[in-house]
Amino acid sequence: MTIHELRRYTLLPGRRDELITLFEREFVEAQEAAGMRVSGTFRDPDAPDTFTWLRSFPDMEARRAALEAFYTGPVWLAHREAANATLVDSDDVLLLRALTEPPAADRPGVGASALPAAEYVATVYPVGDGFPAFFAEVVAPALAEAGARPVARFVTEHAENTFPRLPVRSGENVFVWFARFPEAGAGAGLAAVDLPLVENRLTGAPQRMRLRPTARSAMR
Repeated sequence: MTIHELRRYTLLPGRRDELITLFEREFVEAQEAAGMRVSGTFRDPDAPDTFTWLRSFPDMEARRAALEAFYTGPVWLAHREAANATLVDSDDVLLLRALTEPPAADRPGVGASALPAAEYVATVYPVGDGFPAFFAEVVAPALAEAGARPVARFVTEHAENTFPRLPVRSGENVFVWFARFPEAGAGAGLAAVDLPLVENRLTGAPQRMRLRPTARSAMR
C-alpha cells in the first residue's frame, strides 16, 4: 500500500487563502512531476489559521527521491520564501500507510475557483495493536449505518523518515480514517454517532478535523 503524509500547517492569522492560492498555482503540478501525488487540500472551518493536506508516494524510497527532487527544484526555490512567510509551524505531519486509498477525482485546472460542495471529516485515533481489524469488523459497519461510511483508512508507517529535512511526528501509533459527506456542514453530526467500544481501545484522546476541499483538491 502507498505511503501518505497527512500535513497540518499552522499559519499566521489571515494568511490561509494566500498560501492556498500560491500552493494551487505553483506547487501541485510541480510536486506530481517530481513523483508524488497531491491527494487532497483542505480548509478547516473550525480552525481558520490552518491548512491541511494529504500527499502520497509509492514507497519510502520513492518518497525520498520525490522530496529531494521537489525541494531542490526550481519551483520550490522560486516560491519558498513566499510560502514560508505565511507559516507558523509546518511540522505537524503524520507518516501513514494506506489500508484503503482515499477517493480521487479529476483535478480542475490552474485558476479554478469553484469550491466542491463536499465535506470530509478526518479522525485520528491513538491506538494499540489490533485496532484496524476491530475497526473493520465493528466500527465501520456502525458508521455506515449512521451515514458516515469511511472512505479511506490509514495506519502509522513506522519506517525511518527517509527525508529528515522534513520532520514527521514520531513515537506515535495512530489509526486515521476519513468520512465524506455530500455537502458542507453535514459532517458536524459525526461526533454524535455512537461508536461501540471505541473509547476502550484508544490510548489517548482522538483528534477530529472537519475539512472542506479547496478548488483544486483531488478529493472532492
